[in-house]
Amino acid sequence: MDGTLRVIVAEDMQVLREHFVQLIDREPDLQVVGQAASGTEAYLLAQARNPDVIMMDIEMDVKHDGINAAKRILEEQPQVRIVFLTVHEDDETVFNAFDAGAVDYVLKTAPESEIVKSIRTAKLGNAPIRPEIAYKIRNEFTRIRRNQSKMFDIMAILSQLTPSEMEIIDLLLKDQKIAQIAEARSVEISTIKSQINVILKKFGKSRTKEVIRLIRDLQMTHLFHTIKRGN
Repeated sequence: MDGTLRVIVAEDMQVLREHFVQLIDREPDLQVVGQAASGTEAYLLAQARNPDVIMMDIEMDVKHDGINAAKRILEEQPQVRIVFLTVHEDDETVFNAFDAGAVDYVLKTAPESEIVKSIRTAKLGNAPIRPEIAYKIRNEFTRIRRNQSKMFDIMAILSQLTPSEMEIIDLLLKDQKIAQIAEARSVEISTIKSQINVILKKFGKSRTKEVIRLIRDLQMTHLFHTIKRGN
């Protein structure tokens, strides 16, 4: 069977696994050389059968079981092509799948012809990025660029805050109320309110919630604490 692509199907639902096996075995240039119901089984089968392509379900035993298995497999067999089969199409799952080394990502509800085609194109290493995935990736890069710009702006603001203002924001990040902050710092509530107004002006915001959300959304909490300690 020279030229035949050797395929492993990893899917924890037996009915679906058998469906994909039958679908693949109908093709004269494709051959299923193993079936797995978990990431661990897929990993062991890959070592034993040396497949060309693995059709891998993302969630089997545990969340992202397939992604974790793919990483292990590709560390030892980088020539293997991984195509993820899943019902999930949220942004995080898509990015995790490609980060694991997938060459394609196909929904289980996709037409049979599309699933079969993904195996052939994966082996060639030129699997196209589907329009819906390309859209997610473009949006992610746009978000990263936008956040990078915001991050530089916030860093400039943080570097100009006084130690007292840094401490107040630190306590706000810990969900402390104004009364609690005043008590912790042994000052009047009116003093804290006055300092918060100054902080809001520096950030160009009207509410403390906006400042806290901005720092958290940009995942700058850890960086903020580092700056605070430096003061």
